[in-house]
Amino acid sequence: MARLLLIEDDLTIRTPLLRALRDRGHAVAAASTAMTGLRDALDDRPDLVVLDLGLPDLDGRELLRMLRAVSAVPVIVATARDDETEIVRVLDAGADDYVVKPFTAAQLDARIRAVLRRGTGSGPEEDTTLVVGGLRVDPRSRQVTLDGTPVELTPREFDLLHHLAGRPGQVVTKRELLAEVWRVPYGGADKTVDVHLSWLRRKLGESAQAPRYLHTVRGVGVRLEAPGSPG
Repeated sequence: MARLLLIEDDLTIRTPLLRALRDRGHAVAAASTAMTGLRDALDDRPDLVVLDLGLPDLDGRELLRMLRAVSAVPVIVATARDDETEIVRVLDAGADDYVVKPFTAAQLDARIRAVLRRGTGSGPEEDTTLVVGGLRVDPRSRQVTLDGTPVELTPREFDLLHHLAGRPGQVVTKRELLAEVWRVPYGGADKTVDVHLSWLRRKLGESAQAPRYLHTVRGVGVRLEAPGSPG
């Protein structure tokens, strides 16, 4: 049983969704405003938050940013827009997944279970510190060090680096990164990958022109490997 917090102001959506999720075995609390939802998320520490973007007191994306500043609780965003720009925007803001309205309780429940499975780990690389050269990536504390010096990353930058560090020496395509890190089930958003790789390189003290760990394979993707490794 998961403890869920549903932040949804529309009573006609909130009431049946509460009932349906409880029928599926979850313990569900609800909030109808952004600020109440933020307070409940911090006080009650749910396992997962389902967040509607259209809230009366604050835009849902702004609430997501506020929540991400103080909590790593998984968040599934409910949005009425299914275009790529909107979806990438909410994922970049820190959402773990999204559902497009209208959706059924069964669809949402499947997304909840998938996100919670990812959170508990599905393989050895999920809870083991990854070491590539002088780079250490600890998924339990979500901390990264480079040659012993802490590297401050955003949640999305950490997820990107963690995915690549789990596949050292392998070329990882942008399509895979979009699917596994951003949870976007289709291509066409390469720019967001490029931007995050650029930010990540800067924090690792390198550039695309002078790479140390992150090597671009033109037209394919990116490879993370220790300096001096055979490319």
